[in-house]
Amino acid sequence: MSTEAAAGHHPAPERDIDPFYIRTTSSRADERNLVLKEGDSFVVVDRYGDIRPIGMGEQGLYHRGTRFLAELSLRVGDRRALLLSSAVKPDNTLIAIDLTNPDMEVADGLLPRGTVHLSRTIVLWDGVLHERLVTRNYGAVAVTLPLTLVFSADYADLFEVRGAVRPARGESLSPVIDEAGVVLSYRGLDHVVRRTRLQVRPAPSRVMARHIGIDLVLPPHGEETTDLLFACEHDQERPRPVAFADALKASADMLASRREDICTISTSNTQCNEWLRRSIADLSMMVSNTDFGEYPYAGVPWFSVPFGRDGIITALECLWAVPALARGVLEYLAATQATRSDPVADSQPGKILHEAREGEMAATGEIPFGRYYGSHDATPLFVVLAAAYYDRTGDRDTIERIWPNIEAALTWIATSGDPDGDGFVEYLRQSPTGLVHQGWKDSHDSVFHADGRPAEGPIALCEIQAYVYAAWRGAGTLARLLGRPALADELVSKADALEVQFDHAFWCDALGTYALALDGDKRRCEVVTSNAGHALFAGIARHDRARLVARSLMSPASFSGWGIRTLAASEARYNPMSYHNGSVWPHDNAIVAAGLARYGFRSEAQLVMNGLFEATLSMELHRLPELFCGFTRRPGETPTLYPVACSPQAWSAGAVFLLLQALLGLEIDAAARSIRFTRSRLPAFLDTVRLSSLRVGSASVDLVLERQPDDVSITVLRRDGNVEIIAIK
Repeated sequence: MSTEAAAGHHPAPERDIDPFYIRTTSSRADERNLVLKEGDSFVVVDRYGDIRPIGMGEQGLYHRGTRFLAELSLRVGDRRALLLSSAVKPDNTLIAIDLTNPDMEVADGLLPRGTVHLSRTIVLWDGVLHERLVTRNYGAVAVTLPLTLVFSADYADLFEVRGAVRPARGESLSPVIDEAGVVLSYRGLDHVVRRTRLQVRPAPSRVMARHIGIDLVLPPHGEETTDLLFACEHDQERPRPVAFADALKASADMLASRREDICTISTSNTQCNEWLRRSIADLSMMVSNTDFGEYPYAGVPWFSVPFGRDGIITALECLWAVPALARGVLEYLAATQATRSDPVADSQPGKILHEAREGEMAATGEIPFGRYYGSHDATPLFVVLAAAYYDRTGDRDTIERIWPNIEAALTWIATSGDPDGDGFVEYLRQSPTGLVHQGWKDSHDSVFHADGRPAEGPIALCEIQAYVYAAWRGAGTLARLLGRPALADELVSKADALEVQFDHAFWCDALGTYALALDGDKRRCEVVTSNAGHALFAGIARHDRARLVARSLMSPASFSGWGIRTLAASEARYNPMSYHNGSVWPHDNAIVAAGLARYGFRSEAQLVMNGLFEATLSMELHRLPELFCGFTRRPGETPTLYPVACSPQAWSAGAVFLLLQALLGLEIDAAARSIRFTRSRLPAFLDTVRLSSLRVGSASVDLVLERQPDDVSITVLRRDGNVEIIAIK
């Protein structure tokens, strides 16, 4: 019997328990979506460039947590055009769709298919969806071509799209029609008026509340250009629409400027280069400008907002290659750090944000996530990122500016985060509508005992204690930097004490790994999970334990061949199609691989990178999604997609950077002006890796790393400024 079939426990369906379950009535495999994101807006269209209520119903134009366009269909006459091709441009600036007419009767007679080419180009900029429609007649006679745009707006909150049923909704207002287009509008229960302003240039032939007719007369080899825009207006805020060309240039320039800050990485493997390019493009697109700096939003479509944990982990993954991203994350989270207790928001002074959402349901309190603090790992991870950021950049000014926030986070860890004072950070949600589990595996059924029984809180998660250990140590370094030696010694002592306490409480001899958690009675949840790999990442694991943890993580029950499962196939609640109980998450694998490499298990880390790289070969656009199913790898088959995974997802895009760093043993010490490579290795699919414009302070280097039989050679191609390259074999 396979390990998948061996799992005998079948918990109740998630939809019967979890109020935030994402309902699914069709598989993503049914259709292929195309996605753009910019700022607080994103659009999901099908391969034709249309928005239709199909699949999971997630297609639409969204702005600030609301769907401003729920339907958009281009019709040629009364028929759908024939699809030729469609794609998102590699740098995520636009969506390009090529269509042609079907065989159809028009005013001039029979129009054979393939006579007229229709090019749709979609750009998203500043809350406005721009579309340029170029129609060209390749026939020898003139054509009168009737086009129809069918559209509607439902102003559904994103949680409604996810499946939430609301007891009441706001009021749809009467459309306003003029010769150039239509304005649709809705007054929500939050008293905010949201409008979708549709304009067509040149002016269309007919305008109605849900249809616009465009009659084109195309001479032989003639061409017509029609520009459409759909502006998302929010109460009194109206974006200033710009011309299509200006929107395209602005989008391209912004994305290009973000890529300029990233160390250029190229390899000997063309397909790996595609993975890298896609990851860089997705990171650039997922970043949004905030009042406090740039911040990577979590994922499209369900989580395109700031998440504390996701932003921190994304910044940590990419820190060596793009340190400026971490500064934006730190500044934003410092500015939004909780200053008061609010049980509804799971908020306590010093706690770092879980997520921040706009939209009608957040504003009315129908969901608690307007500004929500229900994660216990984001606070220690904030401190971990601050310390790592200083190591990477030497940016003392930023650390001094956010030091009060770091101290507030440390105070929360020691007080509200540890309410019984036993030395472990543990959670129990304060709000009945909040998240039951407040680690990164935050679905309702993710923490349980060996027999499958749910664990009762307060719950102390394995990886959160590891993050706290790293936070104490990192904060100690920063305290010493800022002239607080007594505090530094105190923090390091706390880390030392936690290291011993953690091993005693969490180590399971019978499993050969760390327990997932301690429940409210301090009983271990003795199940094999990927969480133990985070203990390696943070450095809290004893070296003699690390070898056993590595063996557990790489066993057939845990390693699917594509990656490490969140939950081993031997466990009661294992389900390879679940969200957190047996699936494979790229960011989780990158963290675990970094932990394996930290303890010297680079061969195991290579296997993890190999699995994820080979997964990208069959993934659309070489893009790693939020997660995929944990079925055992079968010869000649591809990974099994998870139906409601976000794609793109910021911390999945960041995974490749952390994987490379782990294998290269790459550490950057800005204060010492050094780049260190410790026992570097490269996977078999990479002969060389070139790093260009790798910056340390004002210095910059270009390096080539080449795989050798037992190690990696390093060649310095260019060195601009004072920086030392150290290779430790």
